[in-house]
Amino acid sequence: MTHGIIPAALAGFGTGLSLIVAIGAQNAFVLRQGVRRQSVLAVVAICALSDAALIALGVAGVGAFVTAWPPALTLVGLVGGAFLIGYGALAGRRVLRPDPGAALAADSTGRAAGSASARRAVLTCLAMTWLNPHVYLDTVLLLGSIAAGRGDLRWAFGAGAVLASLTWFGALGYGARLLSGPLGKPAAWRALDGLVAATMVTMGGLLLARA
Repeated sequence: MTHGIIPAALAGFGTGLSLIVAIGAQNAFVLRQGVRRQSVLAVVAICALSDAALIALGVAGVGAFVTAWPPALTLVGLVGGAFLIGYGALAGRRVLRPDPGAALAADSTGRAAGSASARRAVLTCLAMTWLNPHVYLDTVLLLGSIAAGRGDLRWAFGAGAVLASLTWFGALGYGARLLSGPLGKPAAWRALDGLVAATMVTMGGLLLARA
């Protein structure tokens, strides 16, 4: 069985990456925090560790329980949809009424972020992660069911998926700072906030419609 561990892990890595990379509310938020260099480590850690926990639950077979009780996903969809629309509205407000300090250099905004900003970023990231039904569908149900097909190698598959999550969010959060130059102008920040607003409102609307 040892010779099959690496292929199973690689399969998990590829499958996990294909599910995570798609543009969504969580990725848009990580991108924005990365560009501003605010609470990047905390945000990346929350996303990666949350995925790891949910993937582990899926591999362990908890997905069967969620499937057996559909109201769980409905409730999460209603709350999560409302939250995403609210956050999208705030981003839209920044487009219409931009913050004069939004175009500060990335290193300055990073140092200016206080404990209140860090706490807000952490709470927002937790909400976007755990109030998004798609997270449960992708990690607990989909990855869990695929891993089950690997039999005794399901945990190697799950480990690969966890590594994919850590790799993606780390690259997105810390690689986003490369965009701090192009985003050094207020107009560029308004465009980014416009993308965030459109993503959040669309995702929120879809969650509410499906719930």
